[in-house]
Amino acid sequence: MLDIQAGGTTLRLLPQRAAYLPEHRTLLVADVHIGKAVSFRKLGVPVPGGTTTETLQRLSDAVAATGAEEIIFLGDLLHSARSRTAATWAAVAAWRDAHAHLRLTLVRGNHDGHAGDPPAAWSVRCVDEPWALGGLALCHHPQPVAGAYTLAGHLHPAVVLGGRAHERLRLPCFHFGAAVGVLPAFGAFTGMHVVQPQPGDRVCVVAGDEVRALPAA
Repeated sequence: MLDIQAGGTTLRLLPQRAAYLPEHRTLLVADVHIGKAVSFRKLGVPVPGGTTTETLQRLSDAVAATGAEEIIFLGDLLHSARSRTAATWAAVAAWRDAHAHLRLTLVRGNHDGHAGDPPAAWSVRCVDEPWALGGLALCHHPQPVAGAYTLAGHLHPAVVLGGRAHERLRLPCFHFGAAVGVLPAFGAFTGMHVVQPQPGDRVCVVAGDEVRALPAA
């Protein structure tokens, strides 16, 4: 875990690729993309199964590590309308039953617009961006919001690190600019987009079970 300040708020960055707000006892998660793999398989693309189970287990791990009382999803909770299969729905329903005490809020993203809101049985409050929380503006799209610091998803940020033997490794990261911070994609089956930090940006890379701040650009 790594603590930083943004928008006058402490963010605890977790190796599960989520951010915890101790002041609000709230976990922020971006781009879960539940059902993405099954959606691809329906299109005839041979991708591995089990990604929803892996994603939900990591979500449980983040909740257990923080004692969070609420999860706010920063968009793209569901991947598409094709994600709505019996097996996927049963897995999420079982996870929800095991975490019935949690408040869940979805700040709708672009994929949620196509997939539709989650089933009522999941008890997820669905809101549009920006969603204010203290000095933060919670969004899906990384966009400045006057009078607040934006936390968002959408971009699936990553960095490429090089070693002495000329090896190169692409890792997910948290990317914080002057007015907007972007969380890494949470889902187990999501791509990554390499970011180009500007001077003054803060980049924190997820490496295994650690989060490490990179030297300033």
